[in-house]
Amino acid sequence: MLGFLIAIVVTAISLLIISKLPFGVEIDSPIKALIAGAIIGAFDGLYNLIPNWLRAVPAVLSLGLIPLIGNITIFAFAAWLVEGFQLKWGVGSAILGAIALTIINFMLFFILDKAALIAA
Repeated sequence: MLGFLIAIVVTAISLLIISKLPFGVEIDSPIKALIAGAIIGAFDGLYNLIPNWLRAVPAVLSLGLIPLIGNITIFAFAAWLVEGFQLKWGVGSAILGAIALTIINFMLFFILDKAALIAA
């Protein structure tokens, strides 16, 4: 449960960073970012319930296109559900935002992982 809460906060921070970049993603407040982070985290958690070998086959066969489309869809769905989370350019913003979210989340989780190893 603590890991899920950390993932929500990290995703919210990533969304706030993305909203400052010129990708057409706008978030009104940190609370809206937390709500969107929870939605994205919940769908990501559901996706991770599928066994790795079952997720890997379509990902390899489509050269990563299927997971990318899934991330774009989840990003756009979160923007549709949360009132203060807008995509100015529609699908273009969803594509850029989902790719940026993946990269920024990876970097933040990498930093957290290394900080936890140093502190231990």
